[in-house]
Amino acid sequence: MTRINIGCGQTPTAGWNNYDNSLSIRLAKHGWLVSLLGKFGLIAHQQRQFVSYARKSNISFADATRRIPEPTNSAEAVYTSHMVEHLDLTEVRNFLGEALRVLAPGGMIRIAVPDISVHINEYLETKDANLFIEQTLMTCEKPKSLIEKIKFVMVGPRHHHWMYDGCSLCKLLADVGFDDPRAVAAGETTLPNPGSLDLSERARESVYVEATKPGVYQAKAA
Repeated sequence: MTRINIGCGQTPTAGWNNYDNSLSIRLAKHGWLVSLLGKFGLIAHQQRQFVSYARKSNISFADATRRIPEPTNSAEAVYTSHMVEHLDLTEVRNFLGEALRVLAPGGMIRIAVPDISVHINEYLETKDANLFIEQTLMTCEKPKSLIEKIKFVMVGPRHHHWMYDGCSLCKLLADVGFDDPRAVAAGETTLPNPGSLDLSERARESVYVEATKPGVYQAKAA
């Protein structure tokens, strides 16, 4: 059964099908365009390096809020880390609906997100409201120069659209149709076959939630 990592960025998982929706993934097929955009200062050197890395690592493009390019009922696991906070509430429900579609009955999803309670607790200790707003990344500077505006059109906003704690993320998963959503500790999982998946990715700031697609997986007869 297929295992899928959505929004893998620069940390694809070996043995999994890795997807990302960044402009760099699209550009990975067009080396000449990367060079041209670099000459005009529209993509940074770091992004050009990621284009090269994505090409070598076989990371595929997918807008998972529209469609995950995998067959229905074909995956045993879907994983995403620090991706859904960049989606608005309509987009995240669309993504979770797609995850339900591609998962086989009994398949599991694991989501890692920034834990809003971490920032709340730090604010209660420091009483620094500016630091709280900055760390939540719920806002960003408006593009001012022409180059910045073009980059914004090309790449889109990169700030957070929503934030979660374990309880709110479990509720969201239940609302869209997953069974038994539960928060798990860093390094722990109920996934039957995590392989090389990083179970402690960004542990200091993250909460991890897992849930199951309703039904029981039955292997097809030979």
